Amino acid sequence: MSRGPVPAPGGQGGEHPSGSDASRAGGAGLSVEDGAKAVVRRYVDAFNRGDLAALKELLHEDAEIQGVLGRGRIQWVEPVWRQLIEGYGMRLRLRGLIAEGNLVAALYTETGTFRAPAFGQAPTGRSYELVAMEWFEIEDGRIRRRWGARDAAAQARQLGLAPPDHGMDAGAG
Repeated sequence: MSRGPVPAPGGQGGEHPSGSDASRAGGAGLSVEDGAKAVVRRYVDAFNRGDLAALKELLHEDAEIQGVLGRGRIQWVEPVWRQLIEGYGMRLRLRGLIAEGNLVAALYTETGTFRAPAFGQAPTGRSYELVAMEWFEIEDGRIRRRWGARDAAAQARQLGLAPPDHGMDAGAG
């Protein structure tokens, strides 16, 4: 004998314990996880188009972005993204998304070709390909936090640049 849907812990119906529902995660009629994944897919699409205005629209007004070069709000990250898009021609090929509630992990193949000045360096014309990962916290259908990780040393080598110095000598580690 079926009793109908079982409420999620901490809420009514399909509500996630964090308190965010499907409409707040990114889409009416979607589960919290599917709504959150939809926001991340829009982020990837906007990034690949080089559409910084669309990226800003996807970010919460006080979103925190953390990556290889540090962390900050959109005012800090926008010039970094602009150089990645315009200088390196960076593109993200989504390989997988995993969501739990309003948290989404994304795995990418990141590619690009260094065609315009970026980060104080002259273009080399060389291309790169590497694995990158990002973790998103979605709130009210927008990105509240984003953490990114990628192999910046592999990118630098492939582009013909000196790898970043993180204060470690060659024998450490």
